[in-house]
Amino acid sequence: MPSIDLTRLQSHRARTFNLPPFKRLSTPAQALRFVDARGFVYFWPIKGIDLPALWTAVAGDRPVADAHDDPGHVTWGWKDGALDKKIWYYGKILRRKATMISLEIAPYFYALSENYGSPDEDYLIAYREGRLTQAAKQIYEALVDNGALNSIDLRRAAKLANEKESEFNKGLEQLQSDFKILPIGVAEAGAWRYSHIYELTARHFPDLPERARSISESAARAKLLELYFASVGAAQLRDVIKLFGWKKEIAERAVNKLVETGEIKKASHPKHEGEWLAVRGVYK
Repeated sequence: MPSIDLTRLQSHRARTFNLPPFKRLSTPAQALRFVDARGFVYFWPIKGIDLPALWTAVAGDRPVADAHDDPGHVTWGWKDGALDKKIWYYGKILRRKATMISLEIAPYFYALSENYGSPDEDYLIAYREGRLTQAAKQIYEALVDNGALNSIDLRRAAKLANEKESEFNKGLEQLQSDFKILPIGVAEAGAWRYSHIYELTARHFPDLPERARSISESAARAKLLELYFASVGAAQLRDVIKLFGWKKEIAERAVNKLVETGEIKKASHPKHEGEWLAVRGVYK
């Protein structure tokens, strides 16, 4: 079994995560090229998850700063300014954390969602089968009836103003992670004069369901795994499961297909036990 070369792996990630010696991103256009090149990235780096993040590509490999005037927070303005531009897909997707997905790759994610072609019925099926909370159902129906709403008005329209804020937020995250709604702008509302505006995914990106229709689940997983390993260079099966939330047997089957086609290779790690999976160029 080949062994991962840590120097090569570090060099690989420096390129894909946009770390030194590569120049930091400094414009919205560069941010878009970064997302398109990687297929999907996190907005902020997430502890315990290896994946390129826009913050890291702009601010360097350091914790997200608490100071509001930190130069790295320019990413916030880029993200908010692009919400209504349809240049990428943004929402709380992977592990229900802020994720940026290229428009080319969004259909592969959608193909794995629990949406089957009828937005008016899919959410009801999910609710009846216990996969959608009552709060999420009310949020979705409020958007169906009223169109896009900022989170303050949406909570009121969904009749959740008197419920726990955590229930409302959980509903928002659940609907986003399954590609049923997404933020499409920012409104000056609420105590902080900052509130995301939400809309139905099927209304904001009406062609997305049709683009995803011809993509099988196995093809979708293969594509996402190819992009994932191309970004991180090497990882273990448990990392795949942790990021995508797939069942072990499903993740195992998808990974093995990539091994069979030669996209990735089983390898050992000089510092960690267990079986690893790596792309060409990072093992010897």
